[in-house]
Formats: sequence, structure tokens, C-alpha cells
Amino acid sequence: MTKALVIFHHGMAPRSLRSSFRRTPRKFFCLLLLLFVPACIFGLYTDHIKVTYFFRPLWDKPPAPFIRLPHYYAENVSLDHLCRLHDWSLRAAPRRIFDAIIFSNELDLLDIRWHELDPYVTKFLIIEANTTFTGFPKPLFFASNRNRFAFAEEKIVHYVFPGTTLLRGSHTDPFKLESMQRVAMNSLLLQAGISYGDVIIISDTDEIPSPQTLKLLQWCDGIPYKMHLELKHYMFSFEFPVDYSSWRATAQIYTPNTKYQHIRQTDDLLSDAGWHCSFCFRHIDDFVFKMTAYSHTDRVRRRDFLDYRRIQRLICQGDDLFDMLPEEYTFKDLIKKMGSIPKSASAVHLPAYLIKNAEKFRFLLPGG
Repeated sequence: MTKALVIFHHGMAPRSLRSSFRRTPRKFFCLLLLLFVPACIFGLYTDHIKVTYFFRPLWDKPPAPFIRLPHYYAENVSLDHLCRLHDWSLRAAPRRIFDAIIFSNELDLLDIRWHELDPYVTKFLIIEANTTFTGFPKPLFFASNRNRFAFAEEKIVHYVFPGTTLLRGSHTDPFKLESMQRVAMNSLLLQAGISYGDVIIISDTDEIPSPQTLKLLQWCDGIPYKMHLELKHYMFSFEFPVDYSSWRATAQIYTPNTKYQHIRQTDDLLSDAGWHCSFCFRHIDDFVFKMTAYSHTDRVRRRDFLDYRRIQRLICQGDDLFDMLPEEYTFKDLIKKMGSIPKSASAVHLPAYLIKNAEKFRFLLPGG
């Protein structure tokens, strides 16, 4: 009898365990759903932009690749040789170059830009508005500091754009207000005396083409009528190099169809053509102003984003001011760029005026 009971007991055990194992996954799965779904909803509600950027490789496609044009340069090499290396030819006389920018509050970068480009530029065109792209009243930073740029006074063509002041709570698209200023540049170019065959540089103040690039544009025949300029991208200062992802700056030979647009206009991209220093300011006030004034102001998702101590800490660490993930199209590239920007101790191949005036611009250099 005992033996039979033992046999009966052993025979029942596996059946009971199998039943238990069948029930456990269901309970476990339900528990996971109860925890995971609310967490996802809470995450989307509180930080939907970050979640969206993380899953960008699933919902967005990368733009068509550029045709990268090699860029040859070395000191003590003749322009004739450099033009021929690019399969271009040397001109008998230089082209005129018109440098045209929309200006906000980047006074230090404007100082560096114009000193760097002054030997090669015929006219410096600058538009500043009395309102921000977000529709709030704005000081005329350039007009009130114009004496700082007396060295280029004869070349400056300055226009104050009558901006649109919006009421708080208005939902007007900041990019629309930005576009209106860019359209105004087309008329200013004509007033400045631009002619067909001249070169126009279309870029923001912090997108600075190198002198080597402008020499090629001046002296080489056969260059593309339109080409984007690949700029080395920096954040906060030249101590934090990011990558070579900056491409919006454009050099164009002026024609009847030329429009001042800060968008992709061609597949041609001249490699290593200058510098793009984003959010490169001297004072925290300037960071706060730009964060609330430029077209991406929607990235300021919380009031504490504008806290001075927070901004200072993130700048020193090389972290994103808006707590955003990198804008990448593959998970591999996204994960590779997550985290702080590594610091660089190199101050080689930077604007010459910056290096000559290192004490004045110490905050832009490694260790500053």
C-alpha cells in the first residue's frame, strides 16, 4: 500500500508542476504589462521628444548622401596648383564675394568671422530684427555695438528687419518668422550691388567658412554653381568638437535664380571648409537668450532648463542643454554619440584671428 501511494505521489507531481508553470508565465506577463504600459505612458507624457528621438531610426529615413568634393590645401602651395588639384583652373582676376548672414546676438563670433574673412570679402551683409524668431522684442545687438566693427565699416550693409511681436500663448511658427528675414536678404543683396557671377556665402553667424575656402571661391574657375560647405561642428567652444555633420552653409555663384535659403540646395559638399561653433557665448545670459529666442525654442521643455547653475554645469561637462538625444538615423550612430562630448586639448587649425587674440577669446579655447 505504501509503495502504491508513493508511486501515485510521484505520478501526480509532474502534472501539478506543469500546471503551475503554465499559470506562472501568465501572471508574470500580466504583471509586466501593469508595470511597463504605465511607465511608457508616463515617459511619453513627460519626455516625448527624447523618446521620439530614440526611436527615430524606426520612423525616419536619412537624407540622400552628399557628393563629397575633396578639399586640397597646404601652406606655401600656389593657388594655380590648388585649383588644378580640384580639377579647376586659375582665373585671371578674383571673383567678388558677398558674405550674408542673419544676426541674433553672437557678437564674439561675428568679430572672429569678419576679421577672418575681411581680406577676401567685398561686402558684409547683415540683417538683424527688433524681435526674436519667437516674436518677443529684442535689442539691436549689432547696431548698439557697431563701433566694434569699425575695421570693416566700408564693407558693411546693415538692415534692421521690422519684426512681428506676438502675444504670449501665440502659436505662430518661429520658422515662418525666420524665413521672412531670409527672404528680405534677397533685396538687400541687390542693394549691396551684387552682380551675376559674384559669389554669395549663405550661412548663419556661427557657421564660418575658412580663408582657404574663400580663396578657392575667389580664384578658381570651374567650381560648382552651388555647393554646401562641410564645417567642423563644435559645441560651447572649440574645446568640444562634435563631428563634421554641419552642412547648411552654402557658397553659390549668383544668378537670376539665386535665392537666399538655409536649406539643402544641391548634392555637392566641399569637405572640411570651415567651422561651426554652436552656442559659443561668453556669458550665461547669452545662452539663455538664444535658448528662448531661436526657432527651436520648443526644446525648452521645463523652466529649470534656464537655470544659470544648470547651464554652467552642462557647458563644463559638454552635455546637451536641452537634455536631448543625438539626431541620428541608426541605433549604432545614436548610441555612439550619446553622453558628454569629449574634450579636446587641440587648438590647431582654428581661425587665425582667434589664436592671435587668445586672451580676448580665452573662453572659446581649450581650458578656457
